[in-house]
Amino acid sequence: MRKRVLCACFLAWSANIQVYAEQATTMNPQAAPATLDASQAALAERLFTLKNGMQLIVKPDHRAPTAVHMLWLRVGAMEEVSGTTGVAHVLEHMMFKGTPTVKTGEFSRQVAGLGGQDNAFTTDDYTAYYQQIPKDKLEEVMKLQADSFVNNQWPDEEFKRELEVVKEERRMRTDDQPRSLLYEQLMAITYNVHPYRNPVIGWMNDLDNLTADDARSFYKQWYNPLNAAVVIAGDVKPEEALALAEKYYGNLATHPVKALKPALEPQQLGVKRIEVKAPADQAYLLMAFKVPQLRNVEQPTDSDWDALALTVLSAILDGNDGSRFERTLINNEQRIADSASTSNGMYGRGPQLFFVEGVPANGKTIADLETALRGQIKRVAEEGVTEAELNRVKTQWIASEIYQRDSVFSQANTLGALWAIGLPLDTQDKLIEMLRKITAEQVKEVAKKYFGDDQLTVAVLNPQPRDPNAKPRTPPAGLRH
Repeated sequence: MRKRVLCACFLAWSANIQVYAEQATTMNPQAAPATLDASQAALAERLFTLKNGMQLIVKPDHRAPTAVHMLWLRVGAMEEVSGTTGVAHVLEHMMFKGTPTVKTGEFSRQVAGLGGQDNAFTTDDYTAYYQQIPKDKLEEVMKLQADSFVNNQWPDEEFKRELEVVKEERRMRTDDQPRSLLYEQLMAITYNVHPYRNPVIGWMNDLDNLTADDARSFYKQWYNPLNAAVVIAGDVKPEEALALAEKYYGNLATHPVKALKPALEPQQLGVKRIEVKAPADQAYLLMAFKVPQLRNVEQPTDSDWDALALTVLSAILDGNDGSRFERTLINNEQRIADSASTSNGMYGRGPQLFFVEGVPANGKTIADLETALRGQIKRVAEEGVTEAELNRVKTQWIASEIYQRDSVFSQANTLGALWAIGLPLDTQDKLIEMLRKITAEQVKEVAKKYFGDDQLTVAVLNPQPRDPNAKPRTPPAGLRH
């Protein structure tokens, strides 16, 4: 249910766990090498600092003559101020509207002409732009992206037109989607202070009143080489990538980066509940528990270990066809749920949540489902988990990580996300080392510790009749993702 993190990085490993289950069953989670040999070291990621202070990450992978070029900004919906929610995402759209030398729409046409493809995405924590191209076209897309990064400009009328595209995107992806609407409302009451309470797409009232100067001001404040990193992965040599990055990014002007004031949540004093009425076919339950985020993989604290153990718990409850939810709530004679799942945020720039969600089976109520879902967590807290369950999760997790590294884009995407969040680039490897040490007792303890009412927000979708005359929306022209 972690919709606010859009990239397919390590955060979403559990969503892939079923895909890799068969391949994973023969793997030994204790069998990874402790050190890199010379050939592996040559393929390790490299971090450089350009002469203007901007950072460059290079990950060689010579299996195919392709490359991925990404520009990451450590800015997202978190940096928005009241009244301008959605501006980070709208600005992402405007970054394709031209420079003094590249006309509106020409950026993507040029990338396509090079045999590549491009896109961008915005989350709470960061914004990223990327191009997937043949390796010999890397210099050309670097030149294009650097120009867009520092020379972006557009008239007010172009902003107004694009803003209507974004508003229609909101209608299509949130307002017309009952579960997305429920999630948005849940986040708004889960957090009192933290900007995670606002949707990345923005509140419609703010979009109605957003101005071109709001976007320009956001651009000037945050689109700064000192707040950005270039990530290059694929069939590249680090030294050659560094020379190109210095040529196109290393001379860009910089200015001090403003530090955000802390937005610490006050202590929650009891369960929060909300009901949302929307046209839908089935009732739906979404619960969010406040949990610790992983901050340090080099010298992990108790909270860091808990964040990891919570992710293991999520996979035991809902990570494969033999998971506890599958066995006890869905595929049994007392069928309680048509579907049930969990996910744990684990890390990000802000506070994290453990989601539990489901759809009640025919004849069962939302209250029945809530009791059953929480009962499964309580059972872990009282009885623990088996070594077989724990080892299965560990094996599948490691297999998932290995297979994801077959994708050059996935490698670049993960490295960029780690940089933006502020974690070391070798976090995945360090997490696997930590994972091997996770015990059944640690999983039992987090099940006891983090699932009380004072950490819980409950959102219920109350399904309403659908309008038989309603027609599905047509995606607006210019919708990029």
